[in-house]
Amino acid sequence: MAISPPVEKQQTPSTVVIDSPRPTGRRPLSPRTTSILNWLTVVAGVYVLITAVNVIGAGFSLAAGDQAATLFSFATNPIVGLMIGIVGTALTQSSSTTTSVTVGLVAGGLPLEIAVPIILGANIGTTLTNTLVSLGMIRDKDQFRRGFAAATVHDFFNLLAVAIFLPLEMMFGLLQRLATAAAGGLSGADGGVVATIFGGIGGAVKAATSPLSNLIKSVLGQIPGPWGGIVMIVLAIALILMVINLIGRKLKALLVGRAKKVLHTAIGRGPVTSIGSGALVTVMVQSSSTTTALMVPLAGSGALTLRQIYPFTLGANIGTTVTALLAAFAFDGALGTIALTAALVHLFFNVLGTLVVYGLPGLRELPLIGATWLSNLAAEKKSAAFAWVIGVFILLPLGLI
Repeated sequence: MAISPPVEKQQTPSTVVIDSPRPTGRRPLSPRTTSILNWLTVVAGVYVLITAVNVIGAGFSLAAGDQAATLFSFATNPIVGLMIGIVGTALTQSSSTTTSVTVGLVAGGLPLEIAVPIILGANIGTTLTNTLVSLGMIRDKDQFRRGFAAATVHDFFNLLAVAIFLPLEMMFGLLQRLATAAAGGLSGADGGVVATIFGGIGGAVKAATSPLSNLIKSVLGQIPGPWGGIVMIVLAIALILMVINLIGRKLKALLVGRAKKVLHTAIGRGPVTSIGSGALVTVMVQSSSTTTALMVPLAGSGALTLRQIYPFTLGANIGTTVTALLAAFAFDGALGTIALTAALVHLFFNVLGTLVVYGLPGLRELPLIGATWLSNLAAEKKSAAFAWVIGVFILLPLGLI
């Protein structure tokens, strides 16, 4: 009898079950939704900015009463006011914050002759950002030389503009007179259609922001004595710092690509185009710091020359004045005219500074000469760069105050 071989039991392959990945969170937002949310955040930020400026004016009026001039008597010396503007802007890294706060203080009773030097100082203080950006290139000698020159040409221009216009302001009240006349024409009874439009916009903005500002003022106004006003000022300044940084970040996310296109399109098309492009980019991103962050590294890499950067920087000076003009809409009527006057001081200073310094061939070269000399020195001796930053933006202002 034949014995059949044992039949091997067939192994059934085990089935490996792989778990499908479980969702770890919410689905990411679409680019369109993200863009819409960013724009809504910008609108909300502008709303809070205008509200906060209104609260500053009310807080300063409550805290100082009729003693506003006495409270700031230490700043009646224009040089001291200038230094306050430099230090305040250097500490907050935002000239928009300094000028917005100043607009609110003027509406609250701060004399305009004290506010003007503070606004001029803000223009110098904001140039610190350029210089700090360029310090990131300090390890590469040639790159640092180019980047530091592109940064400090802004410093030298603003220092020269202040050296020209501060004495004119002290002797003749030039900026104050021009701004007062323009503000009267834009918002006064004789302004015609322009005043009607401006007044309508101001009234609408005031009506929209009044509920929140009135709520803050009614709550903090319960604090006895001048302390309620002081708390209002501190809270409003904190809000302004927060929303200006927030608006800058959101606009940077929304528009920085377009801003770069504007920058590159403007290169080599003449100084007027460069100035206009610098102003446009700064209005788009609401931050002259972002504008300089775009151009200083390009200069350091050699993609842009110092002469190409120079007029673009002046445009950034003009573009950054928009924030103070927005802040002026926190008020209407007589207070609106006063606030607008302070904002226009900033605008006129930058426009006239550009026309005078850049428009006159002899003066035009001075910031270029100064920036080239300092950058060559700093490239050889790194300590010179740090001495410039600490001396101009910290030690000198604090010493004079």
